Amino acid sequence: MKTEMSLEEAARLALQCLDLTSLNDGDTPATIDTLCRRAVGAEGRGPVAAVCVWPRFVAQARAALPATIQVAAVANFPDGSLDLPRVLADIDTLASAGAQEVDVVLPYRALMQGQASEVAEFLAEVRHATRPLTLKVIIESGELKTADLIREATRLSLMAGADFIKTSTGKSPVSATVNAARVMLEEIQASGLGHAGFKASGGIRSVVDARTYLQMAAQTLGPDAVQPRRMRFGASGLLDDIEAVLAGQASQAVQSVY
Repeated sequence: MKTEMSLEEAARLALQCLDLTSLNDGDTPATIDTLCRRAVGAEGRGPVAAVCVWPRFVAQARAALPATIQVAAVANFPDGSLDLPRVLADIDTLASAGAQEVDVVLPYRALMQGQASEVAEFLAEVRHATRPLTLKVIIESGELKTADLIREATRLSLMAGADFIKTSTGKSPVSATVNAARVMLEEIQASGLGHAGFKASGGIRSVVDARTYLQMAAQTLGPDAVQPRRMRFGASGLLDDIEAVLAGQASQAVQSVY
């Protein structure tokens, strides 16, 4: 892949890899209807990879979307407690409603307190309960802060069988950052797991931002990794800027990844 991809190329790739997300406390069925209409897109634009919603909206989203767009839902979100019965109940709810993907929060506070073995056991149970769904583990990198903890969280998630390692819930003061992404991508590459992917989430609102992560993933994991099977963006506002760029307009959002 070229060292510097064009904004239009980045916009098309980001669209293909986008998990269009709505996880607000005030979400309603009308919110999800709008989300799904935007996910499908106007003729000629192309669809997103998935929509991501609360478990209670999975059935509605699945009924509204074509089979080519995945439905993802969150569990243990956003606090990431070690409450295994709670996360298993969330998983059962969303799986029964027709979700294909689940985003689970790693118990990052427990990891920060030195409970790595408990976190590993939790993730193993989650992986068992989620098969055959695609499992994305949110490590909440902005709360972990240090490269060592981010590496450990990524490694534990990969060892448990996660399909994607995701930066953030989008509910913490610090969400996706270039430094955290670099550490996570390096761990994914070092694992030798050719199927494992990366998801940048939280605060990504411009195609300029998305391009940074796309190029980093291509450089670390290889150009073939920059496709929905191994690369995702979790965002709500990013689609606005993607559509602007694809319409020939300048990227409107302020670059935030630095």
